[in-house]
Amino acid sequence: MTIPRRSWRAAGTLAAAAVVGLTGAVLTAGPAAAHTPTWDVTCTEVNLHLTAYNDRVTNQVTVTVDGKDLLPTETFGKGIDKTLTLPEHDKALTVRLVVKAGDGAQYSRDESKDAPVCEEKPPTHTPTPTPTPTETKPSETPTTATPTPSATPSETASSSAPAAATPSPSSPDLAETGSSSATPVIGGAAVAVLLAGGGIMWSVRKRRTAQH
Repeated sequence: MTIPRRSWRAAGTLAAAAVVGLTGAVLTAGPAAAHTPTWDVTCTEVNLHLTAYNDRVTNQVTVTVDGKDLLPTETFGKGIDKTLTLPEHDKALTVRLVVKAGDGAQYSRDESKDAPVCEEKPPTHTPTPTPTPTETKPSETPTTATPTPSATPSETASSSAPAAATPSPSSPDLAETGSSSATPVIGGAAVAVLLAGGGIMWSVRKRRTAQH
């Protein structure tokens, strides 16, 4: 039995169409599985990881927080890896990620996540160190020794007036010369006064010399 040539040609056409369709399906599924947009949001930052994109086309990414740009539109190739710091906030923020893939809208992303408020940590009190008392040493004031004056021996004039000579009863009477018998006594007293005054003057000079 002979199969007509038209039947062979029809079968070949169907087989070729099946191969092309299968190849297209594989090529289409490949890029779809390759695009990997990964991102997470904490109370303080946004971690962005976009990998396995087509670097032969232009890809774009934008991140906004409550409608304000946190990451203005940026172009990337195979991927992008960024950590973005969120502003301080006392209420939850809405973070939006927009990825535009240059090789097809099916690979683009438009997602939103909430950034919670960070829990306040109790303040840690650092104990204040107690100052160590410092010993204050008294200032040593030099003492000036006051010289003690040396004792000045009191010198008493030891000179005594010589006793008036008493005439011996056995001696002969002297002739009266007209002078009184009290003349020797007065002369002896005068001599005694002169000697006493000289002793006093000598003692005063000695004391002054010792003081200077």
